[in-house]
Amino acid sequence: MRKLVVITALALLIPGCMVGPDYRRPTVDMPQNWRIQEEEARNLADTPWWEQFNDPVLNDLIRIGLAENKDVKIAAARIEQYIGQYITTRSALFPQIYANASFGRDRSSERGAAPISPSVQNPADSYLAQFTASWEIDLWGKLRRANESARADILASEEARMGVILSLVSSIATGYVNLRDLDRQLEIAQSTVKSREESYNIFKLRFTGGVVSDLELSQVKSQYEEALATIPVLQKNIAQQENALSILLGRNPGAIPRGKTIDQLVLPTVPSGLPSDLLERRPDIRQAEQNLISANAQIGVAKAQYFPSISLTGMFGWSSTDISRLFMGPAQTWSWAAQIMAPIFRGGAIYGQVKSAEAYRQELLITYQKTIQSAFRDVNDALVDRKSTMEQLQTQTMQVESLGNYARIARLRYENGYTSYIEVLDAERSLFNAQLSQAQTKGGLFQAVVNIYKSMGGGWVARAEQAALTPAPGETPPEKAAQ
Repeated sequence: MRKLVVITALALLIPGCMVGPDYRRPTVDMPQNWRIQEEEARNLADTPWWEQFNDPVLNDLIRIGLAENKDVKIAAARIEQYIGQYITTRSALFPQIYANASFGRDRSSERGAAPISPSVQNPADSYLAQFTASWEIDLWGKLRRANESARADILASEEARMGVILSLVSSIATGYVNLRDLDRQLEIAQSTVKSREESYNIFKLRFTGGVVSDLELSQVKSQYEEALATIPVLQKNIAQQENALSILLGRNPGAIPRGKTIDQLVLPTVPSGLPSDLLERRPDIRQAEQNLISANAQIGVAKAQYFPSISLTGMFGWSSTDISRLFMGPAQTWSWAAQIMAPIFRGGAIYGQVKSAEAYRQELLITYQKTIQSAFRDVNDALVDRKSTMEQLQTQTMQVESLGNYARIARLRYENGYTSYIEVLDAERSLFNAQLSQAQTKGGLFQAVVNIYKSMGGGWVARAEQAALTPAPGETPPEKAAQ
């Protein structure tokens, strides 16, 4: 036993090195500034930006979605899986101890080649109680590299969950804005239909009185039916958008409550930040880096197989044919051994594993670089989208005002006999289409700002997670409700 203690102490004192490369963050070629500079941008990337819409209904929908969305729950369960794998991997660093106990009875032949003495009990009972232990000494860092890889997998899965939260909040906000945009378009269509229906009824009376021709009546009717045909399409889109939002909220498809109209919503301020901030803000970039760290550690796991492995095994227990004397000194049994195993020839198996691990690391390195480039593109696209959409909305607003004036003058000219009704039809059709386009562009502007926050990432993702655990006013906290 003294020798076993000495060997164990020496093993612990040997400075175990870890083979394989240590991780260093790759150098990334990144721009110094964004393509579009926003003068009014503020440091809001760590705030719950959806509250800037100033719509309590939207805030509540996001809170419900964070608490009930199935993708978020799936991502959380996946983290638990990786934690379990990490615990299993980490256990290899410690001695493995087992307990074993057995009882049996056996009888030997009395007519065999070696006759049994009459003094020997036959059949005989046997009792056994023992402890066994084994421990692989991690001299070359194989187990520690595996532990490093498993830990990085946990962090990657956590970043994946944060990425799900980021996408969820952005999708709920975008879906809600799109829903209110469709509601506004439906209001425009219904108002236009009502106005054209009144004109159509007047023209029917005039036609009956012989004031207008059948051609003019048909023109008014076609214009009325044109506007009427847009209503079912918008109603279908509204229902489908409500169904999509319901799934995001973790519910069966159904109606969605409304808050403020799209004209009453407040446009959030653009967040500020530099391209280098994305490396720490974006969950997908951090997830890609953790995957790279995990793959980098696996190279060390593979290379450690080139070196000898040292294992200590031991057994201590008692064995007896009489249970009353099982734990006495003469029944004691023990053994220990130190085993060294080194590869001599494996036909290139280790080389193949090392080569595969290095290639996989290279794949994830390129994936990491591509993820960063895609993030730069997302932010630039969102900034360009916001700038262009805002300019488009300003132009369309002026166009709607001009077409409204044009339609009013055209109707006055027609009623005073200066022009045909075709001019009125053209003016009102242009105004209707311009109003719908303006409503769509306004919704697109809100979505562009949402995409800026989504593409920049930030501490707001963690704030969103906290919001899911905060009960709404008058609501019972989850922990008290469970009691």
